[in-house]
Amino acid sequence: MQLIDGKAVAAHIKAEIAANVQQLVRDGGRPPCLAAVLVGHDGASETYVAGKVRTCAELGFRSSLIRFDSNVSESELLECIDRLNNDGGIDGFIVQLPLPKHISEAKILEAIDYRKDVDGFHPVNIGRMAAGLPCFLPATPAGVLELLTYYNIETSGKHCVVIGRSRIVGKPIAMLMMQKAYPGDCTVTVCHSRSNNLREMCLSADIIIVALGVPHFLKDDMVKPGAVVIDVGLTRLPSSVTATGYKLAGDVDFSRVAPLCSYITPVPGGVGPMTIVSLMKNTWKAAARTIYP
Repeated sequence: MQLIDGKAVAAHIKAEIAANVQQLVRDGGRPPCLAAVLVGHDGASETYVAGKVRTCAELGFRSSLIRFDSNVSESELLECIDRLNNDGGIDGFIVQLPLPKHISEAKILEAIDYRKDVDGFHPVNIGRMAAGLPCFLPATPAGVLELLTYYNIETSGKHCVVIGRSRIVGKPIAMLMMQKAYPGDCTVTVCHSRSNNLREMCLSADIIIVALGVPHFLKDDMVKPGAVVIDVGLTRLPSSVTATGYKLAGDVDFSRVAPLCSYITPVPGGVGPMTIVSLMKNTWKAAARTIYP
């Protein structure tokens, strides 16, 4: 069993990006700039955004954090997005999800200029991804592809089962794994909470990507020997033995599944670090105009 070390892969990619930024500045350019819009005070969202701001500083990016209370109106948030769209000093920006229920996530995401949509959620970017055209890929699926590439994991002709159908992970990773490229060329099956015979489908999989949000969902009796397992799940569970009062759990019952696998990602330290570094890679591309000149 080979453990897929997301921290090590992320560190490698961050070093490459930081070197590119240093060269850009030496050549007289300005550092890339990422803005983040945070609504409310959700603990997980605060942690994620703080991590993104910290990573920007590590790479030599500039960053801007724009905060709103949870009672902000939809129109106020749309006005903020319009300002960011038209700010030439900001290369890319994100609106941290989830948003309060009185705000339409779809309306907010569609209002973002797709050329600054470094989260890769705008319909233009999703459509271009489906068509195999250059675009900003959603950060977590892009991070999964980076891991498969770094470890040179064979995907062509393999059966890939994706558990989960969210627009953030499940749907895009399914499209990417079936694309005519590497990583890709898989036969892809998408499973979800309504799927019948889920265990049988998983047992036929060479690669399983779990993005369900249910802790320890994937058991050892669902995985065939030699399978590659990518755990995208991340859930905070109460804990009386940690200083934070919680522990992080993935969607895979790791201790039981890992001995069966050829490769497996841990939680934490697997896909998580790759999500942030993929966002930074998109921001670099936005600044360098390599996707949308």
